[in-house]
Amino acid sequence: MRASLSVRLWAAAVLIAALALVTVAPRFGFSASPPMPLWSERPLVGAPAAPPPVWVGLARTLKPAVVNVNTTRVQEGAQPDDPFFEKFFGTPPRRAVRSLGSGFIIHPDGYVVTNNHVVDGATETKVRLSDGRELPAKVLGRDARTDLVLLKIDATGLPAIPLGDSSQLQVGEPVMAIGNPFGLEQTVTTGIVSATGRVIGEGPYDDFIQTDASINPGNSGGPLINARGQAVGINTAIVSQSGGSVGIGFAIPVNLAKPVLTQLAATGHMVRGYLGVAIQRVTPELARSFGLSEARGALVTSVVEGSPAMTAGLKPGDVIVEYEGHTLARAEDLPRAVAATPVGRQVTLAVVRGGKPVTLSARVVRLSEAEEPATPEAKGRPALGLAVQTLTPQLAQELGLPDRSGALVRGVEDGSPAAAAGVQPGDVIAEVDHHPVKTADDVNRLIHRRAGDTPTLLLVHRHGGNLYIALPS
Repeated sequence: MRASLSVRLWAAAVLIAALALVTVAPRFGFSASPPMPLWSERPLVGAPAAPPPVWVGLARTLKPAVVNVNTTRVQEGAQPDDPFFEKFFGTPPRRAVRSLGSGFIIHPDGYVVTNNHVVDGATETKVRLSDGRELPAKVLGRDARTDLVLLKIDATGLPAIPLGDSSQLQVGEPVMAIGNPFGLEQTVTTGIVSATGRVIGEGPYDDFIQTDASINPGNSGGPLINARGQAVGINTAIVSQSGGSVGIGFAIPVNLAKPVLTQLAATGHMVRGYLGVAIQRVTPELARSFGLSEARGALVTSVVEGSPAMTAGLKPGDVIVEYEGHTLARAEDLPRAVAATPVGRQVTLAVVRGGKPVTLSARVVRLSEAEEPATPEAKGRPALGLAVQTLTPQLAQELGLPDRSGALVRGVEDGSPAAAAGVQPGDVIAEVDHHPVKTADDVNRLIHRRAGDTPTLLLVHRHGGNLYIALPS
């Protein structure tokens, strides 16, 4: 009995000690319970869940319609590991070169758009879909002038991206690019529209969208998407010294692509209108020289012999300010308008000639491969500072110049206003203020007799073409 009492007393003592430990231990930094979490995942009371950004939903929806375009080209050239191939076999070795690009589906029945340079020269083209299928692609048609190609794959029920209205794009508007840069499939980048109507020297139909959405090699042919989930451009080029994105990318506007793709689907080739003029931009100085109230329109520098323009009566020095009732804000607007005109249509041209309005009518014909509308650029600022020499037939023959008379520019002073204007040694001055020039004395006399602040207008021959340059007095 005494032993039993001892056990009960011992148990009571243990219980009292345990209770004391629970009460006192937290005061000394000890705890019998597990530590609290280092962070909390509980949302703020009453705060609604934030909706995902618009790009998240658009990327999820549109990525399946963006494809990888794989091409194979056969390239001739010596193989690094087979230097004696040509010596023994008598022909240069040939090797298959593979490349990757992007594209996107515009119709559920397997119509895919991409850049022409992505598939140019390819002996085999395949399209890899987002579900992993790789299908052979047929080239329905291509247009090198706008760098577009329409492909067809044997599949139906595919996701497609709708085409928007690129004319409604605003500078600063957010856009998203989807593609396969460096072969990294389904890559999404976002940015804004940096500029519209960019001319980058790719051809007479330049009208690029500039964006800072990251575009890299492999993005070519992929879509540029607006916030409504529509393709407004086809990514095609970048400006970069390193080969990677520096925030300057260019996309073909879909409004330029729509008529091209329609014709390629219907006929496999493009038919464009042709007028037969070479043109240049109208600078503020040139506008004053030609009696224009503002710098607009397309300045005609030459007219092709026997062309619709010549039949209509167009002359060098005319400024075309309207085409079929539409104002030409820039010279680049004219080639695009003519190209889109149905062959055979009679069009009305509003022209400023010698400061006076003239209305002409021309019948547009088909543009052939040998005929390419030219839009030479007048460079720099108008100025003086020329060293000229009379061009004789003998001198022209020695220099290999097609001209047989005029004033040859022998030198332009470095840093002078003439150099800044773009006048170059080798130019042949054919006119000064619409007066024909036969000798160097004609140039000096006509330039120095100018008074006031009206620019002096030069017509020069350069590399077989004509160019107007305005020189301020």
